[in-house]
Amino acid sequence: MTCCDLKCGLITGTVLGALIAVLGGILIPVGNMLIKNTVHKETVLENGTLAFETWTSVDIAIHRQFWLFDVQNADDVVSQGAKPVLVQKGPYTYKTRFIPKKNITFNDNYTVSFVLPAGAIFEPSMSVGTEEDIFTTLNLAVAGVYSLLGHKFANLLIQRSNSSLFQNRTVKELLWGYKDPMLGSMLGVFYPYNDTFDGPYTVFTGKDDINKVATIERWQGETSLSYWNDSYCNKINGTDGSSFHPFLDKKEPLFFFVSDICRSISAEYEGTVDLKGIDVYRYMLPPEALASPAENPDNQCFCTDPVITKNCTMAGLLDLTACRGAPVYISLPHFLYGSKDLVQGVIGLNPNFDEHSIFMDVEPITGFTMRFAKRLQLNMLYGPSDSIVILNKIKDYTIFPILWVNETAGLDDETADLFKKELVGRMELLEGFQIGLIVVGLILFASCLIGLIVVCMKPKNTKLPLVVK
Repeated sequence: MTCCDLKCGLITGTVLGALIAVLGGILIPVGNMLIKNTVHKETVLENGTLAFETWTSVDIAIHRQFWLFDVQNADDVVSQGAKPVLVQKGPYTYKTRFIPKKNITFNDNYTVSFVLPAGAIFEPSMSVGTEEDIFTTLNLAVAGVYSLLGHKFANLLIQRSNSSLFQNRTVKELLWGYKDPMLGSMLGVFYPYNDTFDGPYTVFTGKDDINKVATIERWQGETSLSYWNDSYCNKINGTDGSSFHPFLDKKEPLFFFVSDICRSISAEYEGTVDLKGIDVYRYMLPPEALASPAENPDNQCFCTDPVITKNCTMAGLLDLTACRGAPVYISLPHFLYGSKDLVQGVIGLNPNFDEHSIFMDVEPITGFTMRFAKRLQLNMLYGPSDSIVILNKIKDYTIFPILWVNETAGLDDETADLFKKELVGRMELLEGFQIGLIVVGLILFASCLIGLIVVCMKPKNTKLPLVVK
């Protein structure tokens, strides 16, 4: 090979390497656009998309785990006004959300309507006991008439039925219903539940605007609630929490509506965690969500009883009386983030962030919720009364915890492998191809350029004349 041929080859290699590297660089935005378009297409709620298949599927098991509080000193509470001593027992686990969405109807304004059927199947293998385990707990009927009726009339009902402040009930009775002797009707924390439904919901499909996908437009036919006498608190804001719009921003809070607590709420980015090989964003319910109006003015409209909440200075409690038609108070388990008065009103509670907080793990590219734990505590109220005999010794208002529930679901191995293959694997393959082109191009460019420089700087051979003597 002549010097000219070597130079030409090195120049060609340098140019070719540069072109390959530039091609790899050009493919990055092209690849990103391809991924973005594919994700947008697959996250729209319409027949044939990955989002729609996931949305309508009931393959991922959702469970409700219940922890019930057993009263150890019921007689002392009534006769001496003692603080209730509580022992928690659980979980008692039920499989829920195993019935597919029904009445799915696509509308002309890029929305889809549906209802969520409710059902519960007891899971003995995931429970500490049977549904027939007996607990001493607050008498739901007595707590109800104490808050809703005149005390003299309530006392008449209580004495006529020989009811007391506390009662013994099985797990099944307390959760799903029993015939109450005082009211003469069925009563239970979640009665009625089986064969009922939540909704109807109407949500945006995202067909016209992917940022609105799964956002609730209407619930029970209305665009806002009517419980709180304030437009801010009555706003139905966000999705139902099962999914959000794709390409999440860590700085952006996620809003979702929870029909169980009759309000919308938000969660904030806490960190990135690994879930079966998939990077997901963990969102947590911040303390401000249940803070007192004195600390978070946005919660002023959720304060409906200044007496119970001590002029709206009590944190960690949400009164659902207007929503549920019964004097029910919702909090986080063990009054996490709640005022000291709540925790110290009974004996036996131990708030723990890891066990009692609410979180969601959301895959940031698709916006799919891969794992969640929705933890809530149901409480009722009793207090002093001159007219109700069984409450004559009670000294102060007590927010009494009946039970707390953890509604949870997580990504199974099969779905995780499929997700990694269909999305993560393809993205990594494309990214590897792009980086490979850039690396190969830069190596070829640098090698040929260095060779060319060496060749050009090499001194030319000068032949000396041969002198023959």
